[in-house]
Amino acid sequence: MAETLLFETDHLARVEPPAVLVYEFRKVSSVEPGFSDKVQLDVTGSKGKVSATLHFLSGKNRHDLPALEEAHGNPVLLGFLERDISEMKRLTGGSTAYFRKRLRMALAESAQVSSQSITYQGKVLAAQAVRIQPYLDDPMHARFEQYVNKTYTFIVSDQVPGGIYQLRSSLANRGRPQPGTTVAGSGEGGIVPGQTATTPVMEAKASKGMAAKQAAAKSKVAQDIDAKDVAVAQRAVEDEPAAGTPAPAIKTTLPAAKTPAPTAGTGAVTLPEIDETLTLVSVAQRQPESTSEAERKR
Repeated sequence: MAETLLFETDHLARVEPPAVLVYEFRKVSSVEPGFSDKVQLDVTGSKGKVSATLHFLSGKNRHDLPALEEAHGNPVLLGFLERDISEMKRLTGGSTAYFRKRLRMALAESAQVSSQSITYQGKVLAAQAVRIQPYLDDPMHARFEQYVNKTYTFIVSDQVPGGIYQLRSSLANRGRPQPGTTVAGSGEGGIVPGQTATTPVMEAKASKGMAAKQAAAKSKVAQDIDAKDVAVAQRAVEDEPAAGTPAPAIKTTLPAAKTPAPTAGTGAVTLPEIDETLTLVSVAQRQPESTSEAERKR
């Protein structure tokens, strides 16, 4: 259902070309400067076909996509995800193919879809939200431990122009202990005083069945997972140490994640908090070009 809502729906069907859809982009970050910018989608039509040109952000943050001569889905979704993948590569040193596959697998296998209401231009409209956490149960996430809690939320509605109301990626690490640290506290299902915090990678090793299932997962979206990725994930399971022996580090072909510098005076590493949101703010109809204007541009 999530794949259908996001990638198999003609989001531009209700946009009457020529039109311009404007989105507001906002980034808040604890590790680098945030910013606000605009994303513009130009929609034109010719001989019954809809063409779309995406202008994603500006200046040094610009991340445009090639124009689509025959568009159906809203390219703003692809632009948001491709930029996010590039950012993950920049921040962690990981592979774009790896991050892209994790997103595809999460949408195919573990996406949560729920109904909700949105407010657009003063009107309350029905919408659906798709939520995924691509790295939460990934047996290979040891290299990206600081980003394991990253959540993506996509809000779509057939009652707004372009079908996509809001796209969001959120990394909330507040209150999360550093891997390997000892924390105080107790409670049902919690950590008792003096106990070492269990990290997600330790949990992944303990969950042998889950890791094997994910390594062998096959779906129409995730069929392109190469044998190399599967072999690495399987080795993470097969090499699980016997009880009482130290767990060896999971070896992958991905480079080590870039770790934020320690906070001055404390020696502690600051876990990143990053939130990026893209929201539809307006749509404007343009006057069709005359034949002479179109010929002059050629």
